[in-house]
Amino acid sequence: MYNLLRSFLFLFDPEKVHYFSMNALKLLCKIAFVKKLLAKKFTPVPFAPSDYKVFDLQFSNPVGLGAGFDKNALYLTELEALGFGFVEIGTVTPLAQAGNDKPRLFRLPKDKALINRMGFNNDGVTVIAERLKQWSKKNRQAGQSNSCLIIGGNIGKNKITPNEDAWKDYEICFTALHEHVDYFVVNVSSPNTPGLRELQEKDSLSKILQNLQRLNKEKVNPKPILLKIAPDLTISQIDDVIDLAMEIKLDGLVAANTTIDRSSLISDEAFLKNIGAGGLSGRPLKQRSTEIVNYIHQKTNGQIPIIASGGIFTGDDAKEKLNAGACLVQVWTGFIYEGPAIVSTICKSLL
Repeated sequence: MYNLLRSFLFLFDPEKVHYFSMNALKLLCKIAFVKKLLAKKFTPVPFAPSDYKVFDLQFSNPVGLGAGFDKNALYLTELEALGFGFVEIGTVTPLAQAGNDKPRLFRLPKDKALINRMGFNNDGVTVIAERLKQWSKKNRQAGQSNSCLIIGGNIGKNKITPNEDAWKDYEICFTALHEHVDYFVVNVSSPNTPGLRELQEKDSLSKILQNLQRLNKEKVNPKPILLKIAPDLTISQIDDVIDLAMEIKLDGLVAANTTIDRSSLISDEAFLKNIGAGGLSGRPLKQRSTEIVNYIHQKTNGQIPIIASGGIFTGDDAKEKLNAGACLVQVWTGFIYEGPAIVSTICKSLL
């Protein structure tokens, strides 16, 4: 059924289809019995409470939705109804920004992949923090204060902020979102904001992360802080990240973001040239992502929890990541290609 719907949706602009589909789902979920039906169909069988307790957080299942899908925390209720164990909002920046020029999202069906150069388009941290606050309040009023959906806050810097001041942007987002999310992911690895990946160098990264750790320790309820890394890092750069993570007691890593590598694609060269720059996600990233997860896990003897992201479409893909050392997995492109049953399908294969 979804394959037929996907064939139709793929006839239209990817970004417009994204918002059309999610807004349609939002309308459906406003009807109480429809929302219950969706939740009944797509919510996976519960795992044992001890199965996926990570970062001192209790995840109902190990399948999350990666950052970039619900940038502005608009669809949390709907995504919970589809069974996600956790949703990472953002990337959130201090000021609202429009992102890069459109078109900026492209499908590569032959490769089961996407290319995006969104550029951290979002409503800004003040608006998003208020939206999260209202979402929690609405759940409490509806008697759903026991909602088990874990919310991650993926934070970044504004395009206009020079790299030497980037740490201030991360601080602003961290402070504003702290009461409203369960964990943080520091994003310095998107290829779509000029100069951002330079912040992955050890000195720049240390300044950002140490400042956040200092702020976190001052809080009554410190939140886990993770770092999302690029799949294009060299081994020596990954070693630097590991050393820093161990040194400052970072809570975990997300491996990995989108790649700028196009070497494994089978899509037509002229088609790819016409698309231009952007981060590649989906099936072509699967192997590299697993290699990085496995390397970090082996190098640290499993001391750093890892959320695996990249090329996860099936239960076997998720098992591969978990066997390589990941604690949890995130889907994004797989969700687009496999449809709303992806969480329940993956979880079924893990039980």
